[in-house]
Amino acid sequence: MNRRDRHTGWCAGDHRCNLGEHRSNEIVVDAGHARAVLVRVRSAAGRDHAEIRLRVALAPTEVAARRQLVGLLGDVRQAVTRAAIAARPRPRRAA
Repeated sequence: MNRRDRHTGWCAGDHRCNLGEHRSNEIVVDAGHARAVLVRVRSAAGRDHAEIRLRVALAPTEVAARRQLVGLLGDVRQAVTRAAIAARPRPRRAA
């Protein structure tokens, strides 16, 4: 962290940083009919987060679109659970 402006090394350091938060540049994954945008955020309390926006083209029929949404929600839930488990501190082993 640079002491002069208190931005982190990965911080975009411009108007995106507000209310004590620091935000990275967007990382965009464009896959034709789907797009994901990831931003790293450090809150005013010092906690780091990943902010992810997804845009996925849905099928033209209601039944198929709903099926896609159910699958997408299941995949997102699994990804969030996996990330939360990875972030959990491991217990220390007795020496």
